[in-house]
Amino acid sequence: MLRATAIVRKAAIRPDSVADTVTLDHAGRQGAPAILTGSGGVSFTLALAKPSPVEDGDAFRLDDGRLVTIRAAAESLLEIRAENPIRLMRLSWQLGGSHVPAEIGKDVLYVPDTAANAELIRGQGCAATPVSRAFKPEREAHDHSQCGHDHGHAHGHDNGHAHGHDHDHGHGHGHAHAHDHSDHGHVHGPDCKHDH
Repeated sequence: MLRATAIVRKAAIRPDSVADTVTLDHAGRQGAPAILTGSGGVSFTLALAKPSPVEDGDAFRLDDGRLVTIRAAAESLLEIRAENPIRLMRLSWQLGGSHVPAEIGKDVLYVPDTAANAELIRGQGCAATPVSRAFKPEREAHDHSQCGHDHGHAHGHDNGHAHGHDHDHGHGHGHAHAHDHSDHGHVHGPDCKHDH
């Protein structure tokens, strides 16, 4: 079976190299199944060196050089509108706090059509209409997945270490200043550097 060994971003695709198209929903674009079959019948196995999310219009490069483009599938969503922007802003804040993926437009939001989301929307005084369309939510601003972090909070580091330590000037008391991170135990990967 053919293998897909690389991702080609939308801007770099040459139309004459495209052999087929696969349609993936949002979840599938974040982590596609191991075996895919295009609408034209081309089947292939994903063999990427490093798994990476793909966007509508990107493509998988097959080991024979041909490309299979990616199309965003229509999904069941809620189209959210409000009588004023403040209500939408408040709702956006609530959705973010609940880790709900959301696509943000000029005066509209789109979220997955679930009972929990519908209840949250009503609670904020906004109107929701079921629609079927491609879902292209915002990327998470604090994606620590490449750094090996084991936490999903917005790193405000108010650890209260005022650094009033004495330096060792030959008096035998070097500063060990152990920062108290007990309020948020996070695991840093080897490539992440945080200046506390």
